[in-house]
This record gives sequence, C-alpha cells and structure tokens, in this order.
Amino acid sequence: MEYRILGSTGTVVSTQCLGTMTFGKESSEEVSHAQLDRFVERGGNFVDTADVYSRGTSEEIIGRWLAGRPGARNQLVIATKGRFPMGEGPNDAGLTRVHLSRALDASLRRLGVETIDLYQAHAWDPLTPIEETLGFFDDAVRAGKIRYAGVSNFLGWQLQKASLLAEFRGLAPIVTLQPQYNLLIRDIEFELVDVCRNENIGILPWSPLAGGWLTGKYLRDQGPTGATRLGEDPRRGMEAYGPRNAQERTWQVIDAVRQVAEGRGVSLSQVALAWVADRPAVTSVIIGARTLEQLDDNLAAADLNLSEKETAQLNEVSAPIVSDYPYGTPGVQQRSRALSPSN
Repeated sequence: MEYRILGSTGTVVSTQCLGTMTFGKESSEEVSHAQLDRFVERGGNFVDTADVYSRGTSEEIIGRWLAGRPGARNQLVIATKGRFPMGEGPNDAGLTRVHLSRALDASLRRLGVETIDLYQAHAWDPLTPIEETLGFFDDAVRAGKIRYAGVSNFLGWQLQKASLLAEFRGLAPIVTLQPQYNLLIRDIEFELVDVCRNENIGILPWSPLAGGWLTGKYLRDQGPTGATRLGEDPRRGMEAYGPRNAQERTWQVIDAVRQVAEGRGVSLSQVALAWVADRPAVTSVIIGARTLEQLDDNLAAADLNLSEKETAQLNEVSAPIVSDYPYGTPGVQQRSRALSPSN
C-alpha cells in the first residue's frame, strides 16, 4: 500500500480508502468486520462511511469493530458524511447548523469515537447558505469534534465558492472533494480537477469501477442476472444497464481495459483502479466490496502502476464526448497563451 498527504493537511492516508456503503446491507456484520481486518492487514488506514449508509448501520458496524480492537482507532483516519434525511422532520436533512449538529453527534455516538477525522457535506444544499455550513465546520473543528472538513458531489462553482469563502473568513478549509470518477465518468475533469489542483484539495473518487461495469462482468445486450447490483436491479441508479449498454463508448472502454488487463495478467478491476489512482489531484480511491474476495482483488490494485502507453490508451478511448467550446479542443487551447501578443 502506498500513502499520500490528505489535501492541504499533513495527515497521511493510504491510496486506497475502504468504502463501507455495503456494510449492513450487501455485507453482513461478520463480512464487514472481515473486510476491515483485511484492509488494515494490507496497510490501509483510511475508512469512509456516511450516516445514511443503511440508516446508520454502517457506522454502528464500524463502531463495534473499533470497540473490539483496542488501539485500532489511533491507526485509522475515519471519514463520514452528513446531509441527507435521517428522519421525517423538516429539519432532518440539509447542511444547516440544526441538522448537521445533530447528525454529527449521532455519527460520533454510532462510531463510538470522540473525534471524526474528516467530516464531509454529502452534497450541496440549495436551501442553506454555504456560509452557515462553513461556520458549522469551523466550530466543530474548534470544539474537537472533527479534525478536517470536506465535501462530496459539489459542482465546480460550488466547490470554488466554498473554498474561497473559507479562506477569506479564516475558517477551517475544505481539504477534500469526494466525486464520482472513473473511466466511464470523467466529467470532473471539466472544472473540478482544476479547482482541486489550484486550491490543494484532495480528490477521493467514489464508484471507481462505475458500479461494477469496469469489472467486465456485464455483457453487451445481455441483461444482468444473479447476485450483483444490476442483477438484482437492472434499473438501479446511475449505473442502470439499459442506458450504458446502449452507448458504444461503454464497450469500447471496457474492451480497452480488458486488453490492458490481459497484457498484465491482472483483473479488469485492478486496471481501472490503478488508472484512477494515478489521475491528477487524486489522494485516495474509495473501494467498496460485497465480499472478502472482491476486496482482495481490489486491494491488489495498490501494487499496480500502469505504463505511459497503457495510460494513454485508456485516456484516449475514455475521453468524454464534449462540444468544441468551452470544454473541447478550441476551448482548451484558449486557456493558455504564449508570451507573443499574437497568442
């Protein structure tokens, strides 16, 4: 396992982060604890969860694991998130002080810890001024309830606004962004990567395997079946089978990943994870698994470094489809200039 600095902090985290959305839902508590044990054995020290994962059960499972292993807490960087509904009341959601203060205290209780290392806004809240949220983060840092603040699923302008406001007002900075990022979904490269590089914000990609698509387990024009996410629900969320199956680009990317994997004698998953881990501004890749076998395969990607040729091959076939301006070639060329006035 390799390690990197967490955004603008001095904290060191493993380049793979154990995502725990499956805990308490797709993975039993026994399997979840086995995954945590294996992750730590392999050198992982970064664990990510959220209050809404199985309605708090994921955090509770992690809390019981920590309680049964004295000293484990001090070796881990623990991240969680708040924003989405955890109740039926009008103030049981959002990035308000009212909701986040309750959500944070509840997460601390479920995890059984005094401090959460990285507390993240799970998504933008259009009803709450971001100044209120940033003020809450700063107060929570000063109170010793959290060490760092991060965000997830923000757009470019939202992240830039939050980052600059925190700096201007002398508040705890935004140190990480948790976005969807993989070989099929590279949209964060349009704006968010540049914001993160300019503001020294670490990127923590979620869904690096595109909901299982980049494992190679789904076949063209053959609806998935069996004990997989899409086998159980082919219309599930953003990774729904129908829309992605209909895109030729999907199968071109998967074919390229397979070609690299076969050339290296590794799994498709490992190639996809290695690619995203080496992208600019990426600090740690969030991996998630139902089983210990899946986790073992993902962990093996930590030892894989793609060549320049392999990376270029994957970059080319997975390039996002964009219009000429402002994200296409003419727009990109216009973002820089030479010293000559003619440019």
